[in-house]
Amino acid sequence: MFMKRQGLIVWLYNLKNTKMLRRYGNVHFVSKRMKYAVLYCNQNEFETLSEKLESLPFIKKVEPSYKSDLKTEFENAKPDKAKEYDYRIGL
Repeated sequence: MFMKRQGLIVWLYNLKNTKMLRRYGNVHFVSKRMKYAVLYCNQNEFETLSEKLESLPFIKKVEPSYKSDLKTEFENAKPDKAKEYDYRIGL
């Protein structure tokens, strides 16, 4: 059903060739100031795609995104009762 996705951070020498990255995956974001692009591809194509991208002349380096490795469930989701009363003082 759903394919696992992997993010790639692609560092560029110049931004002229960012449209060429569309043929390799979904371009999610392009930073003009820092000259990088965030590209998403299928996880099973990740290794081959990163090697292809690194061989292109307008790309400095390719790094994997570690967003999928981060824990998104937080342990202390409820605020403390003492802090809750402090916030109500201003109301």
